[in-house]
Amino acid sequence: MIADTHVVSLRLLKGFALCVGQNRVSISSSAQRLVAFLALQDSPRARAYVAGTLWPDATTSRANANLRSSLWRAARMGHQIIEASSQELAIGKRITVDIRDAAARAHRLLDTSRSCDDILTMQTLTDLSADLLPDWSESDWVLIEQEQYHQLRLHALEAMSERLIAARRHGEAVAAGLAAVRAEPLRESAHRVLVKAHLSAGNRAAALRQYEQCRTVLRNELGLEPSQTLKNLLPHLSGRPHPTAAAWPATSTPYPSAM
Repeated sequence: MIADTHVVSLRLLKGFALCVGQNRVSISSSAQRLVAFLALQDSPRARAYVAGTLWPDATTSRANANLRSSLWRAARMGHQIIEASSQELAIGKRITVDIRDAAARAHRLLDTSRSCDDILTMQTLTDLSADLLPDWSESDWVLIEQEQYHQLRLHALEAMSERLIAARRHGEAVAAGLAAVRAEPLRESAHRVLVKAHLSAGNRAAALRQYEQCRTVLRNELGLEPSQTLKNLLPHLSGRPHPTAAAWPATSTPYPSAM
C-alpha cells in the first residue's frame, strides 16, 4: 500500500501523468479517463452521469460495468484517488491537479480588481501556454473541456501581457503575447497585445512587423483586414495601405523569448 503521507499529483496539461511523490504511476487508459473526467468537475457527479458520459455508445448495463472496472483499477494504486459513495464519485480531496491551479491563476489575471504580482511568473506562463490533454480528442466531453480551457488561457495570456506591460517588464510581456499568438494565430486581440508590448519598450520596428504578420494571416485565412483598434496603435500607418517592416530601422536590443 502507498502511504497516505505521500503527495499525489495529477497532471492534465500537456498530457496525462499521475504521480505519487516523485514517482509516476501507470494506470489503465479507462482509469485515466475516469480520473481525468472527475478532476475536471467542480463537484461530485452521479455514477450514472459519469458512466453515460464516458461510455455514451454503450448500453446502460455495459457502461456501469465499465465504470466499476475502472474504479477497481484506480483503487489498485492503494491510494484514495477517487472518493466513491453509492451514488456519487469525485476526485480525491488530497489530490493536487495542475489545471485547477492554472485555471485559478487565469481567473485572477482576468480580475482587474486583484493584484497579481505574485503570479506573474514563468510557471504561470508555462501553464497557460499548455493545452489540456492534447492527445485526447476522441470524446465529446474531452473536446468541450479542451475548448473551455483554451479560451480561458487565451484571455489570461493577454491579461498577463497587459499586466507585465504596466509593470514595465517588457521582455516578459512580449513572451506572454507571443504565447497567445502561437495558441491562436487568427486571434487579433493576441496580436494587438503583442504590438502594445513591443511599443511599450520603444521597439517600433518589431511592433510593425507584428502588425504586418497579423494583417497577412487575417487576409490570407479570413479575407479580413485588421480592425481600426489595432491600426490606431500605429498611427503612422494613416494613408499607407501597404506598410512594410523596412519603414523604420530596428530599435533596441531583441527581447528574450521567455520570462
